[in-house]
Amino acid sequence: MITSSQREALSMLSEIMELAPDIRVGQLMAHLGFMGEMHVDKGLGTIEDDELIAILHRHRAELRARLEGSPFPPLADADNGFSISGSPLPGPSAATSS
Repeated sequence: MITSSQREALSMLSEIMELAPDIRVGQLMAHLGFMGEMHVDKGLGTIEDDELIAILHRHRAELRARLEGSPFPPLADADNGFSISGSPLPGPSAATSS
């Protein structure tokens, strides 16, 4: 049975593919692996689902910012209450306090 976290990750992968239709699936997986190593010090083989979801949120924010012409996306996905490491944000001001 697929968990809600797995369902969310697959949904986000689909959304990311729609934001970047020219990217190959293997390219996306490699990029997510690099992001996991950079942000949570884990590769795709060892990353937890919640950490991968945080990475997916980050990548989606980067793609949206690029499409909107914004140079730097936020380091947190405040809409979902998670930091790039996957940790819950303590409050609404956490995304803007750094």
